Amino acid sequence: MSTLTFHERPADGEPAGLLVLHHGRGADEHDLLPLADVLDPARDVYVVGPRAPLTLPGLPGHHWYVVPRVGFPDPESFRNAFGALAEFHDSVWERTGIAPERTVLGGFSMGTAMSYALGLPAERPVPAGILAFSGFVPTVDGWEPDLAGRRGLRVFIAHGRGDPVIGVEFARRARDLLEQGGLVVEYHESEVGHQIDRTHLPAAIAWLEATLGPGEHDLRSE
Repeated sequence: MSTLTFHERPADGEPAGLLVLHHGRGADEHDLLPLADVLDPARDVYVVGPRAPLTLPGLPGHHWYVVPRVGFPDPESFRNAFGALAEFHDSVWERTGIAPERTVLGGFSMGTAMSYALGLPAERPVPAGILAFSGFVPTVDGWEPDLAGRRGLRVFIAHGRGDPVIGVEFARRARDLLEQGGLVVEYHESEVGHQIDRTHLPAAIAWLEATLGPGEHDLRSE
């Protein structure tokens, strides 16, 4: 059983799939739940938001890992978060009966890094898709993406060119890496800073509906 605190929003009726939203640095499990209501206003999707396991002296909220340098998580705290989050995902799949291939892993900022971290390596199940707002594919000792095993995986990336925290080059680098690996990337940029741009949300809503729609999870086996 997972030890992570979480908040959830069940679907109204039989869920079309599962959306796991990983919050950013210094936030908590409630932070992205309003985003769920925007992305899924009909409440067709079961939504879960876990709380990161780490608290740091002098810094508010909860964190997935220590940040010595943007894009390069501290290996020890990253491994601890990876293990805790893997256990959490496994427990949610077992408890809800919703399979990994009907699951979108999403997040903002540091939470996006954790969505990539759990959605891309060979040792973890392949999800239906990854929803990546203002984040990056992490570079960390002991972790690497299995792009060959993720061919056809759907990824939505949105980032602001004015982001002073995580520069837009991280999003462009992720897009290029994943496209070259054969993943199906939908990419959006705008002039905003470190935030989710509302102008990207209609595209994200359509992407989520398509990703969890009938047959979309079979793309990787074609």
